[in-house]
Amino acid sequence: MSGASAQVGPVELATTADRLRFEVLRMIARARSCHVGSCLSVMDILVALYGGALRRGTEREERDRVILSKGHAAAALYAVLAEYGHFPAERLEDYLKDGSPFIAHTNTFGIPGVEFSTGSLGHGLSVANGIALAGRVRGRAHRVFTILSEGDCQEGSTWEAAMFAGHHRLSSMICIVDHNKIQNFGRVDEVLGLAPLDAKFEAAGWATRNIDGHDLAALVEALSAAPFEPGRPTALIAHTIKGKGVSFMEDQLKWHYQTPSADDLSAARLELLP
Repeated sequence: MSGASAQVGPVELATTADRLRFEVLRMIARARSCHVGSCLSVMDILVALYGGALRRGTEREERDRVILSKGHAAAALYAVLAEYGHFPAERLEDYLKDGSPFIAHTNTFGIPGVEFSTGSLGHGLSVANGIALAGRVRGRAHRVFTILSEGDCQEGSTWEAAMFAGHHRLSSMICIVDHNKIQNFGRVDEVLGLAPLDAKFEAAGWATRNIDGHDLAALVEALSAAPFEPGRPTALIAHTIKGKGVSFMEDQLKWHYQTPSADDLSAARLELLP
């Protein structure tokens, strides 16, 4: 297997992440769509993966996989895939246009680089189990990264999948929780608390670590090093901020569903772009 993606420093990765945050805001505003907060919170995780940690094998079957279980952050994944060469950036202009494959939840049909169509929360980890187990049977060395939201972690199917991975010692499984503490109708602790999230994964047999989900250097280091322990799947609890990067969007519930206005875009540009 070839090494990870071309290595760049955390400062450059952070600049890329902010530029892509603004691209996502443009996409969502143009389409009069939503899920701004979720896209901005997960962006550093995606850039750390595609810009630093992923192993892109010389053969298609040897590449690391990424499943965005929180499929409502599709705009962020599309922007990152375009940035790292999966398709021309001009195709992002088609986001949510009639007949376009770039729909509001991740879509594998017609979009190179999307591994699985997601949207209904709680499915991603189960799909990743199947990919990881099939890889073991076939003698493949790829890793399977799955990005979960708190909503995913409130689904029973996620914990069935977590127990399955622990029981079968699927060490190629790496789960990243985008733990931004807010979901569609309120704060996670008010809707359905998840604490202690790390202990839940540990009880299912996972090697678990908490991390600052906006520290690019720490993210690349941890994701590149995974799995953390032989014979155990890895869970990375990434503590993030909903709406990260734009001061008036950060940690604000309304930006789960609100569409950015022209004035919002102008203000965001000043914060995100040099």
